[in-house]
Amino acid sequence: MSVRVRYAPSPTGLQHIGSVRTALFNYFFAKANGGKFILRVEDTDQTRSTEGALEDLYATLEWLGIDYDEGPVKGGEYGPYIQSERTEIYREYAQKLIDAGKAYYCYCTEERLNELREYQQANKLDPGYDRKCQTISEEEKQSLISQGVKPVLRLKVPTEGKTTIEDMVLGTITRRNRDVMVDPILMKADGFPTYHFANVIDDHLMEITHILRAQEWIPSAPVHVMLYEAFGWEHPIYAHLPNVNGKDGKKLSKRHGSTSLVQFREGGYIPEGLINYVTLVGWSYDDKREFFTKEDFEQLFTLDKISKSPGIFDYKKLDWFNGQYLRKLEDSRLEELLIPVLERANVVSNPITDEERDIFIKAMPIFRERLTLTTDIVDCINFLFNDIKDYNLDELIPKKMEKADVFKVLEATIPLLENVENHSVEENEEIFKAKCDELGFKVSQMFMPLRVAVTGTKTSPPLFESILLLGKDKAVERVKNCLEILK
Repeated sequence: MSVRVRYAPSPTGLQHIGSVRTALFNYFFAKANGGKFILRVEDTDQTRSTEGALEDLYATLEWLGIDYDEGPVKGGEYGPYIQSERTEIYREYAQKLIDAGKAYYCYCTEERLNELREYQQANKLDPGYDRKCQTISEEEKQSLISQGVKPVLRLKVPTEGKTTIEDMVLGTITRRNRDVMVDPILMKADGFPTYHFANVIDDHLMEITHILRAQEWIPSAPVHVMLYEAFGWEHPIYAHLPNVNGKDGKKLSKRHGSTSLVQFREGGYIPEGLINYVTLVGWSYDDKREFFTKEDFEQLFTLDKISKSPGIFDYKKLDWFNGQYLRKLEDSRLEELLIPVLERANVVSNPITDEERDIFIKAMPIFRERLTLTTDIVDCINFLFNDIKDYNLDELIPKKMEKADVFKVLEATIPLLENVENHSVEENEEIFKAKCDELGFKVSQMFMPLRVAVTGTKTSPPLFESILLLGKDKAVERVKNCLEILK
């Protein structure tokens, strides 16, 4: 069997991290089996489509490095790949079900359906359509048509028996037909198909062999299988993927933090770290290995290693992965990622000047190991490019130190800073430590105020490397400024 899988999002919002994982699982499964990865846009619900959703979809896949084999823009022999462009196909297959007695038109008004719902609730009856229009008289039908009622098309769901699905992740799933949604709508009154109808037709016509989708679609699976059977088609192999939950065990949502991919992109994450971590939320190669490149997943991904249980999305773990990958990047790639961040934050000129780029490159060895997110670069090296306008006195004056003590140690550093460029980092460290001993202070009691004075923050890169990059004149000037503030 030649594997063909699809990622079929609806353009109803930004790409969510759970949807991204579904796309990655499909893509890696296709690649690992020498198959095809198809992109299809399911936009039949026109009322829910949002502006910019398609652009976000394409941008997401491009950023992740997922190159689909067939789909919108790229095309393919099974197109079109946007459902709103396939309406004639759906109408053709709707007629086939009508002719075969597998579906029927329903003329029930919204008013009647609301009354039915209220009656069922009041009498504690099972909810769902009562199949009235399966036996509607011709006279009543014509009367409703004359009133301008536009019918919907419903599937005739068997009331007896069971529907069974063999799922590659969950095993055998069986539902009694009477527990499946009652005669679901296939074609809406506006002439557009519902998700269920278009989904099944497209998967069949596009020769999809495997369907990898979230477990939230399990209730729909029996309806889809019934549709395949109604057409006399063989259904694809199903693999329902575990949910992506927050650490509280509930489905990942905005209350947990960032959920759309664009938020992660803008928040400083890189594709390498995000792909590695997100793929491991619900899939594991073994109990030991954690690091995988995209190319590794393209070779190693198998369905049998997908967990049945929900995957827990841990933001701190994602940060850790991101930092690991970010620090190992080649200098040219790091430059490509970080300079735009500095330009957007107005840390450097836009575009960056040659002089600023030279400072950035020289600083790379001292900030590389301190990066977790690309956005960390702003606080890391802002002091090299911009004067410090405001000092945090709580940081300048450490706990258990008096203002006079801080003034004394900073004043003592000025002669040492005047000669800092004549010594190596190691030599400077020993010279400053000796001065601490002479003054009777701990090393931290000098180094922390000096760090804040020179860089404006307690969390700068290594102190003496930072001072040498900044230059003795600037370092002395900033220490003197702090002395004036302390006065």
